[in-house]
Amino acid sequence: MEWVVVVPVKPAAAGKTRLAGVLGPADRAALARAMALDTVEAAAATPGVARVLVVTSDDELRAALPVVVDDPGGGLNAAIRAGLAQVVGPVAVLLGDLPALRPQDLASALLLAGRHARAFVADADGTGTTLLTGLVAVTPRFGAGSADLHEAAGHVRLDVAAGSTLRRDVDVPADIAAVARLGVGPRTAAVLSRTPVDEG
Repeated sequence: MEWVVVVPVKPAAAGKTRLAGVLGPADRAALARAMALDTVEAAAATPGVARVLVVTSDDELRAALPVVVDDPGGGLNAAIRAGLAQVVGPVAVLLGDLPALRPQDLASALLLAGRHARAFVADADGTGTTLLTGLVAVTPRFGAGSADLHEAAGHVRLDVAAGSTLRRDVDVPADIAAVARLGVGPRTAAVLSRTPVDEG
């Protein structure tokens, strides 16, 4: 089975606002772009992934990536729907802030997902969603409590190990320390090397 992976990415200047206490605007933007590029690279290197579509209006990311869908505005779920509209067949929505993602972890999750019409992977604390998959049409419900919302909509919660790099997104300073321990991609590592973050 081959998957198309849709990765929504906010404009970097508007992303990662919960890191504002430890990083200035320019550093937050640089980190957001670096994490997105490392996530996309890992997804593209994953066995079973035929194509990666990034949905964004960030000019620097658009210039750096080969396949980009215009973000229509209206928030994360609207961006995801714009990407989904370009896909026929098995699709996976992957958040763009998984800088420690390893292709084998994504491949393992997609193998599990292929057994279900709709499925998802919860984040490390179990309340958010890092991966949403569908062999049929999916309705993204990202935001607060998205894991429960996706489960209520008929997505199967996949049994992915707690230590999987697929479950480690970055929202708050402590998340940066967690992904750093796992080992982040080269662009994220370069940003963090010049702008160390105090996790508080």
